[in-house]
Amino acid sequence: MAAKYTPAPRTGDDSKQKPMKLQTFSGANGLDEEAQRHTDDEGDVDGQTGNSTQDKPKLETDLRNLFFDDGKRRIDFILAWTIDHKRPETARQARQVFEENLIKEGLELEYDTRGRDVNFVKVHAPFDVLKRYADILKLRMPMKAILAEQHMKEKYSNWENRTRTSNNNVASKTPLPSVGARLWNNTIQLVRKFMVPFHYDETLLPTVSRSYSCPYSSSREYLFEIPENKDEYFSKAIRSWIVDYILRRQSFNVSDSKTFSFGIKKMLSDGFYSAAYPLHEGHWKAGSANNARKVLFDHWANWTNCLKFQPIDYIRLYFGEKIALYFAWLGFYTLMLVPATVVGLAVFFYGLGIMSTNIASKELCDPHNNITMCPLCDARCPYWKLSDACSHAKASRIFDNGATVFFAIFMSLWGTLFLEFWKRKEATIQYKWDLTTFVQEEEPPRPEYLSKLENWQIFKVNPVTGIQEPHLPFWKRRFPIFLASYSIMLFLAAVAVTAVIGVIAYRVSMLAALQLIPQHVSSNSTVVATTAGLIYENASLVTTVTAALINLAIIIILNVIYGHLAFWLTDWECLRTQSEYDNSITIKLFALQFVNYFCSIFYIAFFKGQFVGRPGKYRTIFGGRQEECEAGGCLIELCIQLAIIMVGKQLIQNNFIEIVVPKLIKLVKRKCSKETREQKLAKTPWEKDYILAPAESMSLFYEYLEMVLQFGFLTIFCAAFPLAPLFALLNNIVEIRVDANKFTTHLRRPLAEKSANIGIWYSVLYGISRIAIISNAFIIALTSEFIPRLVYTSRYSPDESLSGYINFTMAYFNTSDFAPSDRPKDIHLGVISMCRYKDFRNPPWEDPEYRRSTAFWHVLAARLAFVVVFENVVVVITSLISWLIPDVPTILKEQIHREAYITNEIVLKTELRRAQGEDLNSLGGAHLSNDENLRYSPHHSEDIELKQRSPSTGKSKSGSQIYI
Repeated sequence: MAAKYTPAPRTGDDSKQKPMKLQTFSGANGLDEEAQRHTDDEGDVDGQTGNSTQDKPKLETDLRNLFFDDGKRRIDFILAWTIDHKRPETARQARQVFEENLIKEGLELEYDTRGRDVNFVKVHAPFDVLKRYADILKLRMPMKAILAEQHMKEKYSNWENRTRTSNNNVASKTPLPSVGARLWNNTIQLVRKFMVPFHYDETLLPTVSRSYSCPYSSSREYLFEIPENKDEYFSKAIRSWIVDYILRRQSFNVSDSKTFSFGIKKMLSDGFYSAAYPLHEGHWKAGSANNARKVLFDHWANWTNCLKFQPIDYIRLYFGEKIALYFAWLGFYTLMLVPATVVGLAVFFYGLGIMSTNIASKELCDPHNNITMCPLCDARCPYWKLSDACSHAKASRIFDNGATVFFAIFMSLWGTLFLEFWKRKEATIQYKWDLTTFVQEEEPPRPEYLSKLENWQIFKVNPVTGIQEPHLPFWKRRFPIFLASYSIMLFLAAVAVTAVIGVIAYRVSMLAALQLIPQHVSSNSTVVATTAGLIYENASLVTTVTAALINLAIIIILNVIYGHLAFWLTDWECLRTQSEYDNSITIKLFALQFVNYFCSIFYIAFFKGQFVGRPGKYRTIFGGRQEECEAGGCLIELCIQLAIIMVGKQLIQNNFIEIVVPKLIKLVKRKCSKETREQKLAKTPWEKDYILAPAESMSLFYEYLEMVLQFGFLTIFCAAFPLAPLFALLNNIVEIRVDANKFTTHLRRPLAEKSANIGIWYSVLYGISRIAIISNAFIIALTSEFIPRLVYTSRYSPDESLSGYINFTMAYFNTSDFAPSDRPKDIHLGVISMCRYKDFRNPPWEDPEYRRSTAFWHVLAARLAFVVVFENVVVVITSLISWLIPDVPTILKEQIHREAYITNEIVLKTELRRAQGEDLNSLGGAHLSNDENLRYSPHHSEDIELKQRSPSTGKSKSGSQIYI
């Protein structure tokens, strides 16, 4: 049955309200359909017209004027319009025709035109209209509990009694569970006990359980539990959804010449209406009267709940399945980040522990080894000591160690488990929300599509609807546009690559400039000398950090440009349906942002330092030497780049743009507003909601895109940054509340759309998880020092330790082989006859000199072998996991079949009793018992969870459940 909100009763001057509970109601106890106008949190009365309804009973779900002037008919939708000064008569006629057609369809309208800039049309859907469209759309509605109860008693009572007796009988012949099963059950129980503090208060938000349902049929209305107040049968989300369905199909043109002059979206696009939205159910601020919106704010969107689980079922009741599914996915993703965070922290602390004790790091930092390195640039850069890179090498060991391989394998398995467990979670949600048989309806053409092709001469009959629609020939019109569109996308991607090349040039020049500090900085000031020395010693770190910050700024700027151009290109393609448009914009924006965010990271991970050549014969690009990795390797640079881009994106986009900017805009509007308090108090609910930002169809798109890119940071480069899951977890905890706050306080109430899954985003996530396997294999093999260390200890080390490893990785170069123009001019270290550089090459005294050594080929073979083994092992394991874990839990699959069978049996038996002349109206809600044992709630995973939480009764703390 639909859930409803029941405020605590007021007594006297009751400014402090008692905790609000949600209760169930049946037909016999249905409330009167009349409602009293209530005062909102600011003391204003929502709505000033109509007769007083002070003596009428209160409708407990509503403390805001959400009714027509008669106080009886509920407002299901609002249409707002302003005076169109360019074509006022055309707009007026279009609205008149459209509204007449709505009335013919059975909707009831009421107008609020009191001479202001914005006028409103209030839309109400009577029960007969809702019932007709529920039948047409085959909406699944709850069946009478008494029917299921009788059938369960007849069919399954003996079986359930035997099962209950068997479970309670210690001496039962049923074999004991296996050790593995008991261990698993004990683990689950322990995890559930640990999670108890994170659950929301079930005394305020009781459990929403599922009742038997079947597709609504007007001819079989006796199957459904319809209350006396029939307007309360359909939830507010379903009411607005049905009204929107009607609005999207009504014509606004008398003439048949314009076949596609229909639908509210087309009217909004043409400017005939300025907005169309359902109303929020009250105010959310502290001190406001209890209502559904305030409950969601207090127990979900409020920052005090940031460590609590989300009341997903209540989000669904208010915002609909599509938005609730997003928050369910985001909450599940955030929960799955917890084990990844724990493992990542363990790997990080392990790296901290071995940072100073590592033999290779000690050798590198020991100045007694007196290893002189070749210059980092030609002519101007001096020779330098390897021990100068001590801090860099130690920091590198935090992330470049044996635990990195384990973490990369773990994250690959984690990505697969996340996707597989989400499919199971999604199947459970689909079942509980009656979405297992949901089929997306045939979409009408987009209004923008029809507007562009209004004078198009080529038509084609739609094979589904049978309507003639404008047709764009593929080869003559669509292919050239697609070709041009994706060519522009390639150019935009090249712009991102060019920006990375610019940052590379900055790094090279900055590093060379910092190397000259000892020559050019001469000051008597101790502060200046100390600062210059500190910068010189950490030249690589300074260069890496500043370059990453510059790259982040470029990324943010390019993202804004890419966003506008992606929409412009998609509009240019002139796609027919909204789904086609959404999929196209998803591919474009994801591809462009993926290149933008990850281009520089891919460069450091796979290309930097791989093709630099050797002293005396460096490979150049545009006349300049390529970048080299530091003595400690490129992995630490990759880690810094990844951390700055990922964390910077989260801080700027998630925290600043989504939190600070809206507050600043609101503050400016408040300061600039000339409205008096009396004017604000006089506003009606539809006027207040009109001021809010519209809930656009692309709102969820950007939220999904943000999280999918974060998933890419986590998985594709997890080997370089084990702290990424921690930062993602902290960000998501904030993100959930930011998004919840946005939907409850800043946006108009969005349409309660239905959706059975997260759409194309699952495929994108799966693709990223596959790319991550390859990426991490190459990061470990090419970027980290794991393979060279492994080869050295297994083949070259006399005692199988890392003693002598630094010398093993350093090649010799005779400084006399420098070209005169490239020879260093700074000789503050004295005359150097032999310098070292990091590579596996023959020394100058071997023939052929400076050629690749045998060790190079051993290391290269080991790297390639590792890539092949790592990829195949991880792919096999992840594929095996995917195969072993069914997409739908077995118990849920059985329950779906069982419910279909029982529902069919109930319908058949009820039809038989009807044919025999039995009065089926006697099976009313008055016969229902409040005892939970007499109510049958389908057995699925979430019910099991609840029963295990309270084994004695199977109830929540409040002892009550909501049935939907």
